[in-house]
Amino acid sequence: MNDTVGSPELGTVVVGVDGSQTARRAALWAAAEAACRERPLHIVHAAGTDGRAPYVTAETVEHVRGTGRALLDDTAAAVTRLHPGLRVITDLSRGAPVPSLYRSAAEHGTIVVGNRGLGGFTSLMLGSVGLKVVAGAKNPVIVVRGTDDEAETGVVLAAVRDEHDLGCARYAAREAVIHKAQLRLLHVWNVLESAGSVVTMLDDVGAIAGEHVRQLTAVTRQIRDEYPDLTVEAEADKSVSVSGALVDASHHADLLVMGGRRSPGTMGPTLGWHTHSLLHHAHCPVQLIPRHADLPGSGSG
Repeated sequence: MNDTVGSPELGTVVVGVDGSQTARRAALWAAAEAACRERPLHIVHAAGTDGRAPYVTAETVEHVRGTGRALLDDTAAAVTRLHPGLRVITDLSRGAPVPSLYRSAAEHGTIVVGNRGLGGFTSLMLGSVGLKVVAGAKNPVIVVRGTDDEAETGVVLAAVRDEHDLGCARYAAREAVIHKAQLRLLHVWNVLESAGSVVTMLDDVGAIAGEHVRQLTAVTRQIRDEYPDLTVEAEADKSVSVSGALVDASHHADLLVMGGRRSPGTMGPTLGWHTHSLLHHAHCPVQLIPRHADLPGSGSG
């Protein structure tokens, strides 16, 4: 892997399992990711017995833990059959799912969760645990979406809004390198947002488009300098729906990497509109990179 200055570290892969088919699929995807990274796979099952202990019998608690151990053993055996050389670590947590995953990911881990698949419309939606994980995570989080029978495209797609997404683009570049894929940087701007004061400030829509292209070009140039052997394509596009354009683009990618923009809410951190939409409707796994001041290329906004 490229060890360019400022290049992010792709650490241990952490995946949560709960006995559902979507979680098992996420575990198999996470195993393949860990194998590509040449990092361990950490499989976590949160039994939640700490919260149940005052209300249930000791026998019930032991049964729940035994079921969890069996699930972890079965999942570990399944991923080891597919990736014999992969180091697999299992963890039966007594706590709740979200803090258990955060603890296992520590400083450099990447958390993998599955999308909820209960049939019908709900198969498109991300479950409540997954939403809580991505909303509050300080680590990269990958939500496994798409279907098992989709052919690989050999493309990692990165959503780039401005220069502050350089850190996100670097993560995408590292993913493209380890997967031997090409990188596509896509900047989508909402033409409807260009009305009013912005138009008067920049005189015309052509000038606005030029500013958007400039922001994408700055990120693209930096990534190409840092990863000279990586095929990098860049495209700036205008649309009436940024999230809709990114969803369409995800049809032609194996992984979509984007900044996980969050804002404080009365009940804790909440996801931005575009991020929320992509997590529910993308056609490939989505990797969210949190914006922190200490991440290379990160900034406010």
